[in-house]
Amino acid sequence: MAMDEDDAEIIAAARAGFLDEAADMLQQFEQALLVMESTPDDAENLNAAFRAAHTIKGTAGLFGCDAVVDFTHEVEGLMEALRSGQLAVNESISAALLEGRDQMGALIDEVRTGASDPGVRERSLQLGMRLRALRGGEPAGAEPAAVAALGATVRAAAADKPAGAAWHVSLRFGNDALRNGLDPLAFLRYLGTLGTLEHCHTLSDAVPPLERLDAENCHLGFEIRLLSERSQSDIEQVFEFALEDCALAVLPPESGADRYQALLAERCGDDEDARADLAGIWLHQGVPLKAAPPAEVVNATAIAAKAADHLPAPDMASTEARQASTDRRSPTAGRRADESRFIKVRADKLDHLIDLIGELVIAGSGAQMVANAEGSSSFLEATQRVSELVQATRDGALALRMVPVGETFNRFTRVVRDISKQLGKDIELVVTGGDTELDKSMVELIGDPLMHLVRNSLDHGIETPEERAAAGKPRTGRLGLNAYHEAGSIVLEVSDNGRGLGRERIVRKAIERGLLAEGTALTDPEVWQLIFAPGFSTADAVTDISGRGVGMDVVRRNIEALRGQISLASTAGQGTTTQIRLPLTLAMIDGFLTLVNGVHYVLPLAVVSECIDVPREIRERSGRAESPPVCGTFDLRGEVLPYLDLALFYSSGRSPVLGSADSRNSGRRSLVVVRQGPVRIGLVVDRLLGEHQTVIKPLASIFKPLEALAGSTILGSGDVALVLDMQGLMAAATRPGATTARAKTLTSVSLPGSAVAAGQRS
Repeated sequence: MAMDEDDAEIIAAARAGFLDEAADMLQQFEQALLVMESTPDDAENLNAAFRAAHTIKGTAGLFGCDAVVDFTHEVEGLMEALRSGQLAVNESISAALLEGRDQMGALIDEVRTGASDPGVRERSLQLGMRLRALRGGEPAGAEPAAVAALGATVRAAAADKPAGAAWHVSLRFGNDALRNGLDPLAFLRYLGTLGTLEHCHTLSDAVPPLERLDAENCHLGFEIRLLSERSQSDIEQVFEFALEDCALAVLPPESGADRYQALLAERCGDDEDARADLAGIWLHQGVPLKAAPPAEVVNATAIAAKAADHLPAPDMASTEARQASTDRRSPTAGRRADESRFIKVRADKLDHLIDLIGELVIAGSGAQMVANAEGSSSFLEATQRVSELVQATRDGALALRMVPVGETFNRFTRVVRDISKQLGKDIELVVTGGDTELDKSMVELIGDPLMHLVRNSLDHGIETPEERAAAGKPRTGRLGLNAYHEAGSIVLEVSDNGRGLGRERIVRKAIERGLLAEGTALTDPEVWQLIFAPGFSTADAVTDISGRGVGMDVVRRNIEALRGQISLASTAGQGTTTQIRLPLTLAMIDGFLTLVNGVHYVLPLAVVSECIDVPREIRERSGRAESPPVCGTFDLRGEVLPYLDLALFYSSGRSPVLGSADSRNSGRRSLVVVRQGPVRIGLVVDRLLGEHQTVIKPLASIFKPLEALAGSTILGSGDVALVLDMQGLMAAATRPGATTARAKTLTSVSLPGSAVAAGQRS
């Protein structure tokens, strides 16, 4: 029967869910393996690693991904030997399991792309032999035929010649099994991969008449005779995901008639007809069942209790597997409650929602302005209430995109482990502030820059154990990843306690490359910034880790593209710290609206410290000078701070668009003190217009040459305001010779309002 479009969509959605879950499980598996290296005796961590691998195998089996199932079973076998105490964790086992994790990822990628690479299959065979050899199975040099169990072809051939002990599986699915997303047929198919299904009888007596049939209820049961050499725990784990929605009994091959009598009593109770029907099915399957005397079947509970006395000790692996399943899956009601707490949403739908809320913010500002113009108290009160709700909605929508940055940090655990072994170094990774949240879109973009910084610290920064010991330092180096919030930004730090940056070497390389004139005097921060020049590298040799000089300039470009800032601090012999400062979100901010020469400018509200009248020394300095300085310094309660006059910074004094610079002397001007990290500066503006919810939109290309602009926004009146870039402003205010510098002017462009608005419409 051909599959209709609805079924195809359901299967495609389920398959996508499997791939997403597999990616999460692979990450958990890798993290558990890395923890296992340092704490091999942590039983809970071993169980977590095993559960992650088993989850991948189980879900892959449901979708018929045999290659994933077969190879993951080999990984599981070695993990089970560790859990049972048969083997102890060592470097060879850890390395093999990590390679196994990578191979599982490669096999899942084949499922995702639909492509098949013979090299991946060959790698599965070779690594499978190695895993079995480590757990004491077949030697690593065994013939390929010895590992043919990995292939579906050999399983099919084995089905022609039944072999193995006879297990009995009695299975009854609950009414809610289908409703909870379980497919009984998929479990039976997966069970068939463990051996040969000699008999499988479907029980349909519980199916109601058609007029009372509910298609979402499951009424099926199965009595199965399985020929397999697998253990009881392996067979029970096939149904691990269905334990809360089924009644399962697995009887070993050596089970006597008393155990089957007990199961018969459990399944049928005092119903003699049901007992006779089930006994007939079992006899047909070859079950060693003897007829029970009437006196023994009067009390089914007594029979079950009597049989329980003769049961062997429970299989510990099975018990642990059941416990693991119970830990992960709560009872049905509890599971539904947990599932209702989380929902996956397409990223583009969330982006569209945030765009709509941005437009709602702009429309709300327009309504507020109309209310102010009308002067109606009831209208003002209503718009104020709407404004508060819009702000709460905005914050809630943005919070949907916030994810802990620790998820990104944890990915580097494997990187540090592999590179440190490759370089022969002892390096400890210390992660702090992992619960600090950042916009998901920025988390995805920050991964590559962080990777460059981490690899450089591992290769160039941290010394070998011998070099560290000779310098009187601990043999084990430390690489730190830290994150924290500060003044409306998130700060990410990559630090090491290595040799630090070589100032003289950097200067010499810069002179050789023509980046610096001989004899130029630079401060340490200026020297460190040379590292970000394109192609700059001080490495003597090119390696596959670093040294090509193609990373740090890319790092800075990527950070600046996110409206961020990167800085370096280093002390010779003690280490280097790279600090990245990013805005919390790229979409909307709480802003502070100002007016300068007739143009609206928005500052991020989080950086505004205070607003004061323009100090007297600034007024006097501007009044005396024929050409007033763009910036200078002023005294703020005993502290000398730099300032920047925005009217002069963005105007030459002759722009007919922005008005005359003499407008700075008309009326009362203000100075806004802003803080970005440890740096504080003052910004001189004409008017303060208060807080404003700001939807950041990109500038038209005509405005790209302008300094210190992060974007634009549309006000409720329809006017365009420019969003200021704090890093650019602070650099302009604090750079050497800034008092005589002039920024590029707006005189070379047309009307700012119409030009920016045109850029938004394009």
